[in-house]
Amino acid sequence: MPEISRDEVAHLADLARIDLSEAELEQMAPQLSVILESVASISDVAAADIPPTSHPLPLTNVFREDVVVPGLTAEQALAGAPESEQQRFSVPRILDEEA
Repeated sequence: MPEISRDEVAHLADLARIDLSEAELEQMAPQLSVILESVASISDVAAADIPPTSHPLPLTNVFREDVVVPGLTAEQALAGAPESEQQRFSVPRILDEEA
């Protein structure tokens, strides 16, 4: 069973720039040992004949091919706009001059 000592917790806290009190260091050591034990137990479950995966079912890419197609012209894009100015959408000003 992997165990972590109070000194190792203090070292980790120092590396992480976390200021822990003596009571917190004493409390953290057994808690981190439980976490390490849980992580180590995963290796007991993993079998050599099962490859590591990120998903239980195989996934395939569902994206379409990236094909370049002609886009809209400025006139086509602005055709449905209520107002346009210099090939741009014209919208009402919402900020004061002071902003």
